[in-house]
Amino acid sequence: MDNTNWTSVSHFILLGISTRPEEQIPLFLLFLLMYAINISGNFAIITLIISTPRLHTPMYIFLSNLALADICFTSTTVPKMLQNMFSPTKAISYMGCLVQTYFFICFAAMENFLLAIMAYDRYIAICQPFCYPMILTRMLCLQMVALCHILSHLHALLHTFLMGQLIFCADNRIPHFFCDLYPLMKISCSSTHLNTLMIHTEGVIVINGALIFIIASYVCIISVVLRKPSAKGKWRAFSTCGSHLTVVAIFYGTLTGVYFQPLTSYSVTKGRILTVMYTVVTPMLNPFIYSLKNGDVKGAFRKWMSRIWTSFSR
Repeated sequence: MDNTNWTSVSHFILLGISTRPEEQIPLFLLFLLMYAINISGNFAIITLIISTPRLHTPMYIFLSNLALADICFTSTTVPKMLQNMFSPTKAISYMGCLVQTYFFICFAAMENFLLAIMAYDRYIAICQPFCYPMILTRMLCLQMVALCHILSHLHALLHTFLMGQLIFCADNRIPHFFCDLYPLMKISCSSTHLNTLMIHTEGVIVINGALIFIIASYVCIISVVLRKPSAKGKWRAFSTCGSHLTVVAIFYGTLTGVYFQPLTSYSVTKGRILTVMYTVVTPMLNPFIYSLKNGDVKGAFRKWMSRIWTSFSR
């Protein structure tokens, strides 16, 4: 393309999930409800863990950080999407788009790393239960969480920097509800070879590396659990892992479906559906998945609600 046809883009137009006017109100109410459930549910998990001394263990330290990452992850995209549904312009500034991309990638990577260290926590708890307090000390837990934050920011910085090097034409319409990597690369006038290469190399290492670590942890867990003599012991061990495995399956299943494919075969419609799954639906379901299958959380929640009811009844 001739350079004279290129223009400087100061903002982008987020076309959203649907362009049909009659669908805007139902979609707005649906996503507002899911966002409210996400924020309230994850905030309740964080508050419950902080206020219950019995839950001050490595497993729940990681779970509280996952809940915080879920809140931030969804808050990066959904409020702007809800605003744009009734905005005549549906615009986001160029710098605002890069900032949104940065934090979206950062919190997605953070969930990825937290799910990996939660698998390690379950591995130690089941395969080396007597060494659990000595291995997973409070200091080690804090160091692992800090490492998750550092690696997530470095990962986001790399991809956002590469995105900032792209040139965009006069067509600044993004067929998505936020500034995602593939939709932005689709409308770029310059070569996206390096961006795609980094997604399929560094991105694969980050995502698949954590996923392989999770799978390896559960292979060890399953081999230990199957050697347990009692069926009750097997069921109890598997039940402690069920919540985590459910979240892992949903998160990685949708994430790989969006990014680990050639840019030429990227489908806007399919991409939007899968992105909604791991950016909105999964963070909303996480508090219910972990609480409904966890006796400690349910017991602590009942006591917490009982204390609140007692204080209001006085």
